[in-house]
Amino acid sequence: MTNAPQSPVDWGEVPPPVDADRPRRRVSGWTVLRIVVCAFGLFSLAFWGYWSWILPWPGYLFAIGTPLFAAVVWYLFRSPRSPIDTDVVGKVIVETALVIAAGACWVSIGLPLVGLVFVLVAALSGVVAFRRETA
Repeated sequence: MTNAPQSPVDWGEVPPPVDADRPRRRVSGWTVLRIVVCAFGLFSLAFWGYWSWILPWPGYLFAIGTPLFAAVVWYLFRSPRSPIDTDVVGKVIVETALVIAAGACWVSIGLPLVGLVFVLVAALSGVVAFRRETA
């Protein structure tokens, strides 16, 4: 008999407690690179939104709205917890579009080398992530 509270609806067995000595799931270098690429992509969109407009209020609006729109699109179609079930091809299309948009932001600002390096690193990160997801 355990002292764990149970819901009156839960008629199954009481799950064992979480083992505190069990090691946590390891975070690989590819996961860290993936997080850095996503964060830099959102920063790229925000920087473009701020830098590309002469008047301050459209710059602020685009600096907030552009990365917010990209994050919502990524969540809806590409996220592992996406509410919309998307196949692999759809996920590739969405991620490619977001990476190219972030790279194009740097090109439009006048720093094409930063955009090219970002696109190449994001492509490498995306290929590794898809290989791990589909394996």
